[in-house]
Amino acid sequence: MKRLLACAAVSFALAASPALAQVHGIFNDAKVVPVNGHLGGAYLQFDQSSASLMGQLRLSFFPNLDFGFLGGLSRLDVENDTKSSVRLATDFRGQIASQGPNFPLNITLGAALGVETADGYSLLSVGPTAAVSIGLDQAKQWEAYGGASLLLSRVEISGRRDTDTSLPLRAGLQFSPNPDIRILTEAQLAVSDEINDDFSFTLGVLFPF
Repeated sequence: MKRLLACAAVSFALAASPALAQVHGIFNDAKVVPVNGHLGGAYLQFDQSSASLMGQLRLSFFPNLDFGFLGGLSRLDVENDTKSSVRLATDFRGQIASQGPNFPLNITLGAALGVETADGYSLLSVGPTAAVSIGLDQAKQWEAYGGASLLLSRVEISGRRDTDTSLPLRAGLQFSPNPDIRILTEAQLAVSDEINDDFSFTLGVLFPF
């Protein structure tokens, strides 16, 4: 019985740590940045065990292909200990389809790599991504989007190492009051077989330049 209780305690501690899939979100609609264009972003993200402030820069050198670079700081609870961590991530996306008279959706496919580090804690995740979006009004001010990633993650907590394959699902809404700013909200459900599902909510501001 004591051994069973000890195993349960360890499992609970791991479940209370950040979900392995929690690297970053989509953070914008499924339209790549135009060639020589830039898109900046600032985000505040919350989940059950952390709060993060992040920034992103997206840019494009080739038609229908863009790259993103994300960085930020997070306060997270790991095994009843609050830590400050650094988040870094990069990704690329290719435009597979664009919304128009003959097709209703924007679609992108790509891949992402992210790392988060703190004292006694590290997380590395990599995998493919997909996103879709659709304009909701004629003025093109409102856009709904969603997507998913299939991430292979490796985590180390206090010297213990583990791996996980997870499927974070994302959905968001973007509002563009004018061409110079966009406001978004995004929710993420990190579906994982080995660690409890984790829900996060993000508020963000985007500014093309």
